Amino acid sequence: MGDHFPVPGIFYQTRTRRQTKLVWRPGNPGKRAGAACCEFEPTEASMRRTVMKSCLVLAVAFAVSAGTIEFAQAQAAKGPSGLPLPRFVTLKSKRVNLRIGPGTDYAVSWMYLKTGLPVEIIQEYDNWRRIRDADGTEGWVNQSLLSGQRAAIAAPWMKGKGKGVYVNLRRESQPSASIVAKLEPGVMISIGECNGEWCFAKTDGAEGWVAQSEIWGAYPGEAFK
Repeated sequence: MGDHFPVPGIFYQTRTRRQTKLVWRPGNPGKRAGAACCEFEPTEASMRRTVMKSCLVLAVAFAVSAGTIEFAQAQAAKGPSGLPLPRFVTLKSKRVNLRIGPGTDYAVSWMYLKTGLPVEIIQEYDNWRRIRDADGTEGWVNQSLLSGQRAAIAAPWMKGKGKGVYVNLRRESQPSASIVAKLEPGVMISIGECNGEWCFAKTDGAEGWVAQSEIWGAYPGEAFK
């Protein structure tokens, strides 16, 4: 909406506002003089909402803590380069040969034709890196064909799950923030930073925050700028 232009795989949404109601009753007649004449009484529905919100806060806190521990454990190992394994990078070239072994003598099993595609480095050998893409395909590429710039793919595990499945791009890094665009599973986005829960992402015609758990290209709990 606004200055954004629709592109394939991205759907834009206007802001909505939720309204709530307050329930009140007259104050107790036995209260001291000068006390408020009225008091608010929580309804059963409002109490349920309060309990649900409290449970949600606890669940999110636990998930973030578990994700941080998982990320720290996952990157405890380091490769010969001194960099952590595994780690996410992107393809630097428009044409990248994926080989069955670490060297040009090994056969090419696949060719990537998209610059900026996110991949995961899972092994190192000399100047070669064994990578894995979002579909699980693995192979070896020369390190000169990889970049430290970050990108991600919106929920690739949800592709083909039917219509109405989207990843929300929000105006701010919180679940209650307004939605600026809806991304279809498989859409590629560039990532500027992540705080462990949310990543600031850009794609054609839109930018905003996406939940870190809904993308492939950043580990749960990983934070960087």
